[in-house]
Amino acid sequence: MYGGSHGAIVACMSTWSLRLMGAHEIRVRLGGISRQRVYQITTRADFPAPAADLVQGKVWLAGDVEAWITAKRPQLTYTE
Repeated sequence: MYGGSHGAIVACMSTWSLRLMGAHEIRVRLGGISRQRVYQITTRADFPAPAADLVQGKVWLAGDVEAWITAKRPQLTYTE
C-alpha cells in the first residue's frame, strides 16, 4: 500500500504499520535534490542505517529519516 504522510510507503499488517522511505521519497522530502545528492547524504556516517537492502534499493525507517532531517535540516521540518 502506498500512502501515509510525507509520501512514505506504509506497510499495514493487522494492528501495526511500518513507514518506510526509499531514495525517491527522501529526494522529494529534501526538496527535490538530485539522485546523486541523495546517494551522498544516505552514505554519510551520520545518516541512519537502512532498514533493508532490497533488489530495487535500500529503504529506511521514515521515523529515522525524519529525526535526521529535524537534526540536520531544521528548515525542512514540518510545523503544525
